[in-house]
Amino acid sequence: MRFAFSTLGVPGMPVAEVVRLAVGAGYQGVELRAHPEEPVHPRLGVRERAAVRGEFAEAGVAVLAVAGYARVAAARDAAGEAELAQELRELVLLAADLGAPYVRVFPGGGDRPAAAEADAARRLAAVAPLAAERGVRVLLETHDSHRTGAAVARILGPVGHRRVGALWDVLHSWLGGEAPADTLAVLAPHLGYVQVKDVASAEDTAPLPLGAGVLPLPAVLAALARAHAAHGPVPTPVDGDGRGSGGWLCWEYEKRWYPDAAALPALLAPAREHLQRLLDAAG
Repeated sequence: MRFAFSTLGVPGMPVAEVVRLAVGAGYQGVELRAHPEEPVHPRLGVRERAAVRGEFAEAGVAVLAVAGYARVAAARDAAGEAELAQELRELVLLAADLGAPYVRVFPGGGDRPAAAEADAARRLAAVAPLAAERGVRVLLETHDSHRTGAAVARILGPVGHRRVGALWDVLHSWLGGEAPADTLAVLAPHLGYVQVKDVASAEDTAPLPLGAGVLPLPAVLAALARAHAAHGPVPTPVDGDGRGSGGWLCWEYEKRWYPDAAALPALLAPAREHLQRLLDAAG
């Protein structure tokens, strides 16, 4: 299994510094937060995209994903539908230009579950051909209105396209009351990669160093290890080209939203070591 971290933990940090951190702490990949306040975002020009891709490639660090903020299950009028379609298109094109295999999107369905799920499935199906053309997978994160694997699977099942899948955020499935083994069981046919994190409690979700909180990370990694032993590399290799994801764990440390949280750089190497210990213990 390979390790990545999200730039949500180092908001606004220049790409060269992000690459330096990844190499220095032994991470094989980085999830890039694609927001206008960050160095990498959909409005980035062609030359700038090539430069970013080159910096990562030269260092031997993968751009794991472009973490977008499109909400595919939100209620929208006709103009909003067009804006969302364009946003999804731009995220897919950015990921392809950076050599990233994944794009992250959110549900954002609010309190209208049935209509939200139908809308999300339709919108994800619409962007799937472009994703296939560009060699990218669009991943719907377990988040907000659809926190659990079961909820996300209700959207992905009707989509029925290999270039649309799931991103398992372990915090949200836990907040939704779903056991790690159950999340993995329902998401396995769709899973791209797994976001890990740690918090003090359901009421206090400020980011903590991995292992310092209450999230069931040992159970998450044990479930992944059991699936790996039974079926091969996890997540399940469902990409159209047969390569699969290679089994990525990405640490999303939400420093951007909690400025008083400890700085990420000094925590990176201990976090990777903690995850490796959990994997080793899980066999």
